[in-house]
Amino acid sequence: MSKIYELSEELANKIAAGEVIERPASVVKELVENSIDAHATQVEIDIEDAGLKSIEIIDNGDGIAEDDLELAFHRNATSKIKGTNDLFNIKTLGFRGEALASIVAVAKVEMLTSTDGSSATKVEYEGNNLLSRQTAARPKGTTIQVHDLFFNTPARLKYLKSQNTELNKIIDILNRIALGHPEVAITLKNNGKNLIRTPGNQNLDQTIAGVYGREIATKLVKFKGENLDYQISGYTSLPELTRANRNYISVILNGRFIRNYALTSAIIRGYGSKLMIGRFPITILNIQMDPVLVDVNVHPTKQEVRLSKENELANLVSEAVDEAISQLNLIPDAMENLQATKRVAKPESMPLEFDYNKEQPVETNQVNETSTPVVEAPKPVLDEVVNTTPIFDDPSRLQQWDQRLKEELNEEKETYQKFPQLLYIGQAHGTYLIAESEDGIYFVDQHAAQERVNYEKYRKEIGEVAADQQKLLVPIVLEYPNSDSVLISDKLDLFKELGLNLESFGQNSFMIQSHPTWFKKGQEEGTAKELIDYVLNDKNISIAKFREDAAIMMSCKRAIKANHHLDDQQAKVLLENLAKAKNPFNCPHGRPVLVQFTNKDLEKMFKRIQDSHESRSI
Repeated sequence: MSKIYELSEELANKIAAGEVIERPASVVKELVENSIDAHATQVEIDIEDAGLKSIEIIDNGDGIAEDDLELAFHRNATSKIKGTNDLFNIKTLGFRGEALASIVAVAKVEMLTSTDGSSATKVEYEGNNLLSRQTAARPKGTTIQVHDLFFNTPARLKYLKSQNTELNKIIDILNRIALGHPEVAITLKNNGKNLIRTPGNQNLDQTIAGVYGREIATKLVKFKGENLDYQISGYTSLPELTRANRNYISVILNGRFIRNYALTSAIIRGYGSKLMIGRFPITILNIQMDPVLVDVNVHPTKQEVRLSKENELANLVSEAVDEAISQLNLIPDAMENLQATKRVAKPESMPLEFDYNKEQPVETNQVNETSTPVVEAPKPVLDEVVNTTPIFDDPSRLQQWDQRLKEELNEEKETYQKFPQLLYIGQAHGTYLIAESEDGIYFVDQHAAQERVNYEKYRKEIGEVAADQQKLLVPIVLEYPNSDSVLISDKLDLFKELGLNLESFGQNSFMIQSHPTWFKKGQEEGTAKELIDYVLNDKNISIAKFREDAAIMMSCKRAIKANHHLDDQQAKVLLENLAKAKNPFNCPHGRPVLVQFTNKDLEKMFKRIQDSHESRSI
């Protein structure tokens, strides 16, 4: 009995059509989703050259009936919906009938399929043209091979990235499909090398270990929640295990991976103040809901959906995450802060040292006799002079610009020479150093000050990578998820420019046998992880920007924190080092390092300077 039929024109027009095949990863996604919709429990993906040369998908699903095979390649031909009402009750990953038609339009395709295991049918297509059809033999299921993607649309090839980038896209998609379907065993090979293998035993814990590695899987906390409309469950990482972007947050809705900013924000909100600023957890969120409450027909790739009662769902997610995380911390926050000074944080989870969002803006209104005095920071000075000379049509204006630039450089040099000689007095709130000079009182932000000192040190050392390396008695072995491993392998030369020599050490692992001499003793592994994580967060970073940003990152990570009390000797050494800095006035982020109360300001505050009686009205 035929299962596949063409949709009516009326229904087809209601479906959000669009181009669904953008790259090899798009092909893999659509075909694997078709396999899962066909009740496959095993799906093997074998690709060559990151799918640019060939893609083969083998499954043990239901197969396609012989009478339906050619119709399956027609646009808007599907077995998953029949009428308009079905469009709002989607329970499958695919439903538009666009995948096979879109693929066969831009590639050479062979399909071998069987519904009973006794007989099979094989068809060959090239750019929408049926080349051959014949009977064959195969166990129940389907094998589809896609060759020479975009062979007839070469313009699309120029938009593709490197093989490693395209491979990473495929891995990322398959990872998320695997997390949404732990009941399906998924394997991926690229040029014969195994990259993904999940058990398919319905055990999400083991699937997570297969995707992210055992180390990460052991640091995930289970959470769950439900109300009348939604059932949610999943795993999220301990606050100490975070990443620099949201890419490790996977939201699975009725088995479908989706992108939804409100839900990812809800996960982060569930951590409250326990999550470091600028860091994001590793989370797998599974949502089960009535298909009537979700519209998946809003984007061709079906990754963006429209949810009913989204705010209620977001609150449920935040509450579930909060409840799971709160169980791990039964000590009040004050005690937590006290304990933080006694334990050494793992390098992966080093907190940001200063919450810039809590800074109070400096008042700029004019001071009168009863108002709080204005605190003026020294004029910021640029770290480096870059080639930003503008091009003017008028030569005289260009000369004026050159003269002005020379004057500013002279002023900058003079400013360096005018850094005050500071006499240390004490520390306030474990955050600000108080010092005096002939012209007044200075408050120095100790974190910003050490950031500046550290930055100039690291910027020099990172920018001038020395040939000498510090050998390790015991090599460091780092394990990363398969998607990250591809990116790291693609950036080995970039790491080498920084003096970090990574060597492949088996599948998804890298070994470090020596490190740059500027790595701080005892923090070698943490420093290496930080640098690698930074590159993973910005895949297009250049060597120059990497050096600059790495220096800023290292300076911040290694700076003393707010609420950290220094003894007199430590404070004096910090002030001495600050005075030697090229630019002692600003941290690498542009914040002021010190502010001043002049002698005149103090005299005004204590009414030692007053208007004369003669100037007042009588």
